[in-house]
Amino acid sequence: MNKNFICSFCIAFLLSANVFAQGSLDIHFNALGFMDNREYAAFVERSRTYSGTRTTLDFGVNLDSLNHFIVGANGIHEFGAHPYYLKVDPIAYYHYESKKWTFNVGEFPREGLLTQYPRALLNDTLRYYRPNVEGLLTSLHTQYGYETIWIDWISRQSPTDREQFLFGVQGTYLPNPKGPFYLSHYFYLMHNAGAEILLPDDHVYDNGGAQVRVGLDFSHKTVFDSLKFETGAMISLERERGLTEFVIPKGFVASAYISYHKFAFYDEFYAGQGSHITYGDAFYQKPTYNRLDIIYSPFIFKHIKGQFILSLHQTPGIKGDSQQAFRVIYDLGRKTLVKFNSDNL
Repeated sequence: MNKNFICSFCIAFLLSANVFAQGSLDIHFNALGFMDNREYAAFVERSRTYSGTRTTLDFGVNLDSLNHFIVGANGIHEFGAHPYYLKVDPIAYYHYESKKWTFNVGEFPREGLLTQYPRALLNDTLRYYRPNVEGLLTSLHTQYGYETIWIDWISRQSPTDREQFLFGVQGTYLPNPKGPFYLSHYFYLMHNAGAEILLPDDHVYDNGGAQVRVGLDFSHKTVFDSLKFETGAMISLERERGLTEFVIPKGFVASAYISYHKFAFYDEFYAGQGSHITYGDAFYQKPTYNRLDIIYSPFIFKHIKGQFILSLHQTPGIKGDSQQAFRVIYDLGRKTLVKFNSDNL
C-alpha cells in the first residue's frame, strides 16, 4: 500500500465520521435445537436421524441507521458427537438496509433471506448444516413485492478442490398490494468447475432449477391465521459441458397452507419428469410425489418457539415414508451495548 492510498483512506475516513453522527455496538444471540427423524424406504441412504443444536453469537457495529458491520460465529453440535462441535462457521459481513434496499456481502445467515425457496430447489437440511451464505445478496422491496439476487460460493478452486458456486434470483409480485393474488418465481444454477489440476475425464457441470407459481393469500381475511394456495410449473437444468446439452425435466407443482392458532397443515404435490437437483429434496426425482406436513406449535413466546412436525411422504410404489421433527427456535434479538457519536471515532 503506497502513501497516497493511505492518505486518501485517512481523509475519506475523517470525512465519513461527520456522516456517521450516531452509532452503536450491539450483541445478538439465537439458536436452533432440532431432532429430525426420517424413515424413508424410497431413499434408504437418507433414512437417518438429524439431531443437535446450532448456536449463533455476533456483534454488530452500527455506523448509522443504514450501514452495519456484523462479526460472530455459528457453531453446530450433533447430540452425542465427538469432538463437541462438528463445525463452526464464521459470520463476518457488511449489511446495508434502507426502506427499499438490502445489501449483504460476506458470510451471513440465509435464514429469512433464502428460506422462502421451495424444498424442491433448496432442501431443508441446509438449515442445519449450511446456515450461511458466503458471497453477495441484494434485495429490493416495494409495496408491489420484492426481488432478490444472490451468489453463494460453496468451494474455492485449489489444486484438489473444485470451483463451485450458486447464482440465484427469487421474488414475488403483487399486482394489487391489498388483493390476494400474487406471482412468485425462484431460480438458481450451480456452477461446478474443475480443480486447478484437471483430471483427463473431468468436465464442467451445471445444475439447478426454477419454479414459477401463482398464488392466493387469504391470511387474516378469514377465521384462519393463514390460508394460502399456490400452483405452478417447475423445471430443472442439468448439463455436463462438452458431452451433453441441457437436460430440462419439467413438472407441475401445487401447494396449500392453512394455520389456526397452534395448528397448521401444509400439503405440496408434484407431477412430471424426475429432477436431479444437487441441493434439492431427493423426493422430486420421482415422477409423482406428495408431502403432507402436520404442524403443532406447543409453545410460542416472544423469543422462543417450539414446533413438532409430522411429515407424510407418498411416492409411487412406496408406502409409509414419514418424518418426525421437533424444533426449538430461540432468538433474543439485538441488544444495544453502547452508543457512540462522531466524536468517539
